[in-house]
Order: sequence, then structure tokens, then C-alpha cells
Amino acid sequence: MNDSLPTPDSLRAALAGLLDGLPPKQAAQAVERLIANYRGDTPTDAPVLRDRSDVAAYAAYRMPATFEAVRSALNAFQDAVPSWVPATHTDIGGGTGSASWAVSEAWGDQATTVLDWAEPALALGKELAAASGVAALRNATWTRARIGKALTLDAVDLVTVSYVLGELTEDDRGAVVDAAAHAAQAVVVIEPGTPDGYLRIMDARERLIAAGFTVAAPCPHSGACPIERGTDWCHFSARVSRSSLHRKIKGGSLAYEDEKFSYVAAVRGDIQAPPAARITRRPQIRKGQVLLELCTDRGELDRATVTKRHGALYRAARDIAWGDEWPPPHADTDYDD
Repeated sequence: MNDSLPTPDSLRAALAGLLDGLPPKQAAQAVERLIANYRGDTPTDAPVLRDRSDVAAYAAYRMPATFEAVRSALNAFQDAVPSWVPATHTDIGGGTGSASWAVSEAWGDQATTVLDWAEPALALGKELAAASGVAALRNATWTRARIGKALTLDAVDLVTVSYVLGELTEDDRGAVVDAAAHAAQAVVVIEPGTPDGYLRIMDARERLIAAGFTVAAPCPHSGACPIERGTDWCHFSARVSRSSLHRKIKGGSLAYEDEKFSYVAAVRGDIQAPPAARITRRPQIRKGQVLLELCTDRGELDRATVTKRHGALYRAARDIAWGDEWPPPHADTDYDD
């Protein structure tokens, strides 16, 4: 285990050090174009990050939020398979390395390979990794690779596919997920928390299940998703603290933002005691009660009302967060909704 692990603060410090002097106007113009690609409006078969200015703008604009989203997904995955530790990791479409920073924080010491087709992104990612003070990141391999049907992967423990499927054509998306499933023991896919991002996650989930994987998170089951496509979408939220640089690039004044994301984490083999349910919307706290929207281990959507009569569980419900398991692990009170 490394003496130091990457954190949101260490990532912000590395970004500030490398991006000091970034021209705000130039960065803002690059950010506007990147927002369209991030939202999936312009799927393409070419790299989204074209040059150093694009990459610098992306790093300041997106890395903190992407890190927090991947971090949240990995935390849920770890809860499902607490004894599982990857020794090897491939970050598909890893760009500047947000997912690799989150993987290093989660497990601390693994051999990571970052694959991306944008050389400027890989170059900046390598610089950030060198500034991280974390051995697993400093020793990572940064490799230029075509992300699509031609992608070939060595066998590894973990593959992450973070915020990249929306940049690909439909055929390439399927090929990338299939390649990840063929190579890895566990696969974690993260996309923006939009209706389109959710649909891409559902397609990836179906492919992983067909390849013999068990869904570890967020779903408490590996059956069909109970949400009818086109009527709603499953997504979660991660709180992101904004640095002064981050606020400058994004043109915002708040000290934080909420990153919405959809994800699936799957592993070969069984998982330990899947949760009875997961909270799929922000809990609604009312006087004397908490209202919860749930996806259950029966593969159904459900609603629960937790009141003061539930005692300790009611107190737990008042502190529960969107995306958490329900009831909480090790709850010492029986619950009957």
C-alpha cells in the first residue's frame, strides 16, 4: 500500500500547478464545445480532445467531477465485494486519468494502463500523475490506442470505462464493452446522468450480464431493469467542491456542484449479500417521516415511508443519501414498510 493516496484536494492541487496561467477566454471557448460532446450531442469516431488547450480546459472543467462520480461508483462496488482487490487495471478512454485517480484512491496499489486515442490528453494525464505523489499513478502506463472495434485488451482484474461511450458510434460502444468483458474480472462503466447516458449504461449492463457477470452496483439484482425505457432514468449524484480555478473555468460562484451520473459495476462470480434495495432518488424528509424511492432485490421499483415509530431506523433514514443501500448495512432494527 502506498504511503499517500489521491484525494480531491491532491487532484485540485495538481491541476492548479499544471494549469496556472490558462487563458480564461480560450478555456471558456473550448469548454463550450466540450459540453456538447459531454452531453452526447455529437457522437463521433474521432477524439474529442484535439490539442493542449482542449485538454487543459477539460481537465479544469471536468476532472474533479469525473473523479467524484467514479469514486462514488467504486465505493458502492467495494461495499458489494469488500474482499476483492485488483492488482491490475485498464482505464479505457482514460484521457487525463480521472478514473485512474479514483481507482488508486479506492485500492492504493495496482498496475494501471490508461488507453486513449488523444495524445495531448495522455501527455497531460501523465504530467498530472507525476505531480500526484502517488506511486500507482506515477508508474502507470499511458498508451495511445484506437477506442472502438479494433481495441484489444490484455487480461486484467479491473477495467473502467468512464465517460467515453457517448463519444463513440453505436457499433464501437458495443465492441468496447465486449472487449472489457472478455479481458476483465470486474468492469465499471460510468456515463453522464442523462437519459441518453442511462440508456448507454443499460446497454452495457445487458452485455455484461450476457457475458456471465453479476451486477454488484448500483442494482441489487442482475435481472431486467424495472424502469421502462423512455419513461425515466436511473442516475445518482456526487457532491463536487469547486476550487477557484474550477469556478473561473465554469463561470460559477458556488463553492460546490452536484455531478449527476449513471453507472454499472459488475464482477465475475457471486457477490456477498446484495442489499435488499438501493435508494434511487434523493430522500424526501418531511415532518416525522422520510420518503424513499427504491429499487429492490426483487427487480422492482418500490416506495417506503420511514416514520418515528421505526426508532433507530428512522434516525438512520434522516442521514441516508441518494444511492445508498436500504436498509443500511448492519441495521439493528427490523423494518417493515
